[in-house]
Amino acid sequence: MPTPTRRLPKQDRREQLLDTALEVVRARGADELTLLTLAEAAGVSRPIVYDHFGTRPGLLLALYRRLAERHRAETARALAGAPPAPEAIAEVMSAAYFACATDMPEFTAISAALKGNLEMETRQRDLLDEYTELMAAALSPHSALDLDALRLRCVGVLGAADAIAAELNSGRITESAAVAALADLIAGGLVPGR
Repeated sequence: MPTPTRRLPKQDRREQLLDTALEVVRARGADELTLLTLAEAAGVSRPIVYDHFGTRPGLLLALYRRLAERHRAETARALAGAPPAPEAIAEVMSAAYFACATDMPEFTAISAALKGNLEMETRQRDLLDEYTELMAAALSPHSALDLDALRLRCVGVLGAADAIAAELNSGRITESAAVAALADLIAGGLVPGR
């Protein structure tokens, strides 16, 4: 039986549960995260966890959304201080991407755990679209591509970024190599015909 915890406002409890869920994923992997394991780890009753997330996919999506929003916010913050040159923007964007990828290794595990659920993949797609828009907005002043073509290249770059992040997280490359490779892909994608 969980030890009683003090009563928190609903949003504070949700944040506490998400913090605990991330700890579970870090310690045991995404496959071990269930509503029951979360309730036990957080020291709360199952109905509290069910009230916040409803289902395991709902919990995973809440974690994914939290990490994606943090990632997007960090990138936006980094871009706000970037010099207005395409190579500098590409470098800042790449560095921010991999800082988050190494700082949040559970992001990939949570994303993989959501695969196969159509509703969850649709919501993941929405979050990816938001990140793509952020990239395209930062790059569009430096590209002759129309916005649709630039967005498509951003989608491709993000796919490459995920693959490079997997190499980085497996220890096969260094962070500096990852940042340089992605920055080159971003900057190279700004010119039509390439």
